[in-house]
Amino acid sequence: MSDKGKARFSLEVPLDASEIEDFKPEKKLKVVAEARDGSRETETVQLNKQGQGKVKLTFDRPVSLRMAIGPADASDEELLGLQTINIEVSAQQWGNKGELVLPAVKISPFYWHWWLRWCRTFTIRGRVVCPDGSPVPGAKVCAFDVDYWWWWCSRQEIACDETDATGAFEIRFRWCCGWWPWWWWRRRNWLLDPALLERLMPVVQRDLGIVDPAPPSPRPNFALFDRILAEDNVLTREPAERVNPAALDKLRAELLPRLPAAPEIAGLRIWPWWPWHPWWDCTPDIIFNVTQRCLGEEKIIVQEGCLDTRWNVPTTLDVTLVASDEACCIPQCTDPQDCPEGNCALITHACNDPIFTIGGNPGAAAGSIGYRNPGIAATHGDRPYAGVVPVHGVFGDLVVVDYYEFEWSDNSGITWNTLPPAAAGGFSRVYWGPQLGGGPVGFHAVPFSFSTIDGQRVVESREHFESNNDPLSWGITRFWVTNVNLLMRWLTEGIFNDGTYQLRIVSWQEMGGNLQNRTVLPLCNTTQDNGLALTLDNRIVGPGSGHPTAPDHPCGSGTVHLCTTEPDTDIIAVAIVHPDNSTSDVGACGNQSIGTADTLRVDFMAHDPDGHLAYYSLVATYGENLANNLLALPGAVLTPLPGGPVPPAVQVGPTYGLARSAQGAVAPTWHGGALRLEVPAHQAFPVTCCYQLELRAFKRTIANCAENYPHRNRSEFSFGITV
Repeated sequence: MSDKGKARFSLEVPLDASEIEDFKPEKKLKVVAEARDGSRETETVQLNKQGQGKVKLTFDRPVSLRMAIGPADASDEELLGLQTINIEVSAQQWGNKGELVLPAVKISPFYWHWWLRWCRTFTIRGRVVCPDGSPVPGAKVCAFDVDYWWWWCSRQEIACDETDATGAFEIRFRWCCGWWPWWWWRRRNWLLDPALLERLMPVVQRDLGIVDPAPPSPRPNFALFDRILAEDNVLTREPAERVNPAALDKLRAELLPRLPAAPEIAGLRIWPWWPWHPWWDCTPDIIFNVTQRCLGEEKIIVQEGCLDTRWNVPTTLDVTLVASDEACCIPQCTDPQDCPEGNCALITHACNDPIFTIGGNPGAAAGSIGYRNPGIAATHGDRPYAGVVPVHGVFGDLVVVDYYEFEWSDNSGITWNTLPPAAAGGFSRVYWGPQLGGGPVGFHAVPFSFSTIDGQRVVESREHFESNNDPLSWGITRFWVTNVNLLMRWLTEGIFNDGTYQLRIVSWQEMGGNLQNRTVLPLCNTTQDNGLALTLDNRIVGPGSGHPTAPDHPCGSGTVHLCTTEPDTDIIAVAIVHPDNSTSDVGACGNQSIGTADTLRVDFMAHDPDGHLAYYSLVATYGENLANNLLALPGAVLTPLPGGPVPPAVQVGPTYGLARSAQGAVAPTWHGGALRLEVPAHQAFPVTCCYQLELRAFKRTIANCAENYPHRNRSEFSFGITV
């Protein structure tokens, strides 16, 4: 505002706190003068024991000023936004004088004592943990102050901190209150909040009778409130272009008599049921957002919404934040299975499935060997594996394993074979801590690849890596966070035929670059060899799959049908059966009239030659987003269809659970097959329209660890129906 070398105008502001009883000059004061062009002059002063002092500001010209007075530890921005002592000086007050001395500004006890406490320091301490309690290191934890008004929410970032190896963090911040409403509002960013909208829209439509409210604006406005207050649908005032926070109390008084009681809404502190003056909120209302960059991609691992707000937190707050399953955690040895004792090995998981959930393995049912959920008569029962199968395991605390390899058997362990090189997939582990060789603290990846040593296809153990890389740091300053107990990615597709296999770990010790002391380690707490039983069911799509190429069973490019028989689907024939037992065939893209007594007959095929069918569905879609589940309609009857392209279904399903529990299928096999559905036509086709039959079939196979039945197929058949 001024150039000290050229300043010709000065302003003296005396300050007087002498009326304060037992005054102690324990706090410096600040005077901020802001001109209309936004430029500022600032000076601080220490009052004497009598409560007297003054500041002198200099300018290069007479200017109109708004001055704010308050404690020196407040920023210029805070003083101008807080409701503190304010003084206005106009340019005319200078006259022709080069110096302007104002009357002493009286500082009342109210302001003096408020200045001592209007800004306080808050501390938030806590931990970020995974659902099992494992700590989450290297995560950025940010605290946000939350305010919401009607269905709009504002999140203001306060401060952030990074978690340490225990998942702990500490956030310290300064919090002030007593802002000018317009200043507070101007600095908030408002967004439409889906959770608040979901709570309030039923009130608007049901209780207020506004069945067609305009789409909510992404930013706050008074449009809906003007409509609520309208008389005979005529607005009682001119719509406001923007929200004036100072007008909210008056608006609330007008709205409350017209709003329902809605205690469930009031309990959420939603205005206007709840009084709202956030500029006077002297304790923040907190939610958290936590991100972590572990595997090269920053992921949100905790994301709290506005309805998760912790209201009026104390000056010291302790929290525990539970991260999503995308977080990288430091595993804790709380289960004896994770940290076995002795000279042994234990394969613990295939994919993410504990081996006691896979038939024929330690702790699992004896039947359905190699299947997930063995013997369970449900769609998710008796599930084989395919594709890439990560194999996890641990070694006992007394064993020395420098390198290891896997062997396989397909005859229940009578003979063992070395795993083909193409089947032994390497991987990377990530640790958190200082980079090896010197570098920053963070997340660092270490490759563990299979290689050939002394003719053996082996991979280095985690324990051997640690012993050769700053060995005393592991578990102290460096911590593994991903793939800690991963031993191999078993690549099965195109390498192993379908069937049940056993795997076992063979350990080696290294001496002078050579392998020695080959050992098949015993299974922990037993005398038998370690191992894993797993059933594979890969599939071929395309040439070599055995899928028929007939024109009435098209597949591949330009169709929705995969060229595979695992599983295979086909809508063989569609017909309308009339009351006199005559039939009218319905061709693809054909048109057919139906009567109220007609029956729809659909001959179709849902089949898996390996006997791993999970379920199938048959749906008629029509109109706009409308669908009929034909298998669930009253009067629907499923029967085996003889003479089809595959054998008739011995059990009609339509789920593996029904085939097992009610139709005589024996675990782990259900093939499906050729079927016939008959259902009243008027139920299947309620209106005149174009209809499309959509047949889908799914296998139970867990492929590449995906459990959403990824081995699937579908067929479609469309036509017109006149009712």
